[in-house]
Amino acid sequence: MHEPSKVSVAVDELVATRDDSPPPTSCPVDHASLQRLSGTAPRTRPQGELDPMNHIPELAQAPSPGQKMALPLERTMSSIPKPNAGAGAGSAAGPSACPVAHATEGSAPAATKPDQWEYPSPQQFYNALVRKGWETPEESVEMMVDIHNWINEEAWAQVRRWEEKHDGGSRSMLARFQGRPQDLSPKARYHLMMGKLFPNYYGSVKPFDRHDWLVHRPIPRDASSGFTAPSSTQNYTEHRYVIDYYSLPEDAQGNPVFSLDVRPAVDSVEAVQDRLAEWWKVKKEAWMSGSGASVSTPDSSPGVRVQES
Repeated sequence: MHEPSKVSVAVDELVATRDDSPPPTSCPVDHASLQRLSGTAPRTRPQGELDPMNHIPELAQAPSPGQKMALPLERTMSSIPKPNAGAGAGSAAGPSACPVAHATEGSAPAATKPDQWEYPSPQQFYNALVRKGWETPEESVEMMVDIHNWINEEAWAQVRRWEEKHDGGSRSMLARFQGRPQDLSPKARYHLMMGKLFPNYYGSVKPFDRHDWLVHRPIPRDASSGFTAPSSTQNYTEHRYVIDYYSLPEDAQGNPVFSLDVRPAVDSVEAVQDRLAEWWKVKKEAWMSGSGASVSTPDSSPGVRVQES
């Protein structure tokens, strides 16, 4: 029901924004500060063990066998918040418990800021492709990482659009996610079926990937105090989002274009109401405007142009 957004990635512009100077010898992120905020030290997993927050094996930074060129090891911090890592147990108002251990109320300041998800380094990204058996030119990996990061930032922006319709949505955090490329979502399956029956009205393009994102939305402690900053004892409700990723024909400049269909999974009455309301809003705007012209989203990141279908 929700119209997907289109992300056109200008490869030349992304190249132009890359600093030609050699990468720093150390990670630019101050991990010590992040550890002081969370009150925990990082936990390492044996290589190949699944990370419960993303269902992906821990990826090494070492070069893969047969790799010819060195790839950067630096990782980029995303804008996507995630729950703080702690030692205790928090409370959840949703159907499943938080995957992150929480500290007790007295062990962390109430105004602790949430952590942020960190993107894989080009070396980790390449190792993941090798593990999946995909042959990838090593010189293209850094550009692929840039595109991967831009697309995920846009996906989170679309999730925020849905979340901000609700109290506490501006403080929502991505708790965990799972890639499900082999599982067609019900909506994608429906559109493929209708595309065969009514090709003039429905597209028949199969999504090249699917993600399920589990989002934690804080709820107020009580009616008088309003919302507090996300903390180790903050209550939340859990909401699942389905993201279908489509590859579209290149734009006039030859840049790759991707379409993201981001919407709440139909797991609750609230999600159904949200999707019906969004569907009606989009249809009403289309009828009133009388045109199907795309509208560009202002203040897009450099090298990425976002348009609503």
